[in-house]
Amino acid sequence: MSFLNDLLGGQEQGQQAGAGSLIAVAGQLIEKAGGVQGLVNMLQQHGLGGAVQSWVGTGANQPVSGEQLGQALQSGGLGSLVEEAAGKLGVDPNVLLGGLSRVLPRAVDHVTPDGQVPAQTSGFDLGMLEGLAGKLLG
Repeated sequence: MSFLNDLLGGQEQGQQAGAGSLIAVAGQLIEKAGGVQGLVNMLQQHGLGGAVQSWVGTGANQPVSGEQLGQALQSGGLGSLVEEAAGKLGVDPNVLLGGLSRVLPRAVDHVTPDGQVPAQTSGFDLGMLEGLAGKLLG
């Protein structure tokens, strides 16, 4: 995928690691927001309502830009997580947001296969996102 190529310099092993890194950051965002329901609610409250609803629903996912996602996450109090993750990955936060704008819709869609946000239990299980990296690279 071109965004993974851009993010990781085009190496296949790097793509797999990068997809895993993007998915891990998506998982951290979900976890910090209080689960899938918390993230969905926060993004809806900060301007991404229609797009987020499409990610949960069973139809096609509406795209969002990295800039839109960054504004919503910043307004929702998760901007520092993106900054910290970008620093750890050694990429510009805008590059990370560009990747997340492609991964997060797929991640939410992946954990809501029946069009329903799962009931919140005690924290988010990153294992729910297992297998998503293969789908992103496929």
